[in-house]
Amino acid sequence: MPPKNKMAKSKVGVSTVSFLDIAEVREDCVIMRDGTLRGVLLCSSVNFALKSEDEQTATIQAYMQFLNSIDFPLQIVIQSRKLNIDGYLEKLKVIEKQQTNELLRVQIADYLDYIKELISLGEIMTKRFYLIAPYNPQSDKRRNFFQRLLSILAAAGTVKLSRDEFERYAEALGKRMEFLISGLASTGLTAVRLDTQGLIELYYNSYNPELGEQQPLASLEKIQVEAAAPLAEGDTKKKN
Repeated sequence: MPPKNKMAKSKVGVSTVSFLDIAEVREDCVIMRDGTLRGVLLCSSVNFALKSEDEQTATIQAYMQFLNSIDFPLQIVIQSRKLNIDGYLEKLKVIEKQQTNELLRVQIADYLDYIKELISLGEIMTKRFYLIAPYNPQSDKRRNFFQRLLSILAAAGTVKLSRDEFERYAEALGKRMEFLISGLASTGLTAVRLDTQGLIELYYNSYNPELGEQQPLASLEKIQVEAAAPLAEGDTKKKN
């Protein structure tokens, strides 16, 4: 058995955060370690099978026009998650106890039994659709061989952005997000951009699916986020 002092001096393993490509989430933007930005849209869906043949054709044509109008890469993500309705059931129980009408109270009790039986037969799943748009201020087409080689060698590190750079990139990304929201509206879909709180919850639940159900993330005002690569300090201060 090794001595206690050696066990105390054993090094702690590297945090999993160091293996993520995300450096920071700030002002509705995801800042990657290579200095590029990401924006995320939460999109609605349509029941394509219930549409008539003409409606289906119109939807396909609108979607084709939407894709042809985009000159940057997109990522479409579909997440299936177990729907947690514990809060909904607890609310129904409170309403049942407070109900003075005997007939309504019995109906609520029967409805609760029906929901519990439905849950016992199988898990109730929910689907969410996300559209992720990047912003890279320097595409590979505009960089020479040595610049691309340098970016590959520095991929393991973290690129720090000044405040001015971040504001410019965030503004350009915001225009892309507005363009995507308008384009999706032409296809009959509604999309909203995830704010900082929504982005943190999305990645928290994605990387911790089981923990996310047992321990929901607190609001942004109640948690402290330690940025892996904060914006360079002193950029907003005036030089004397």
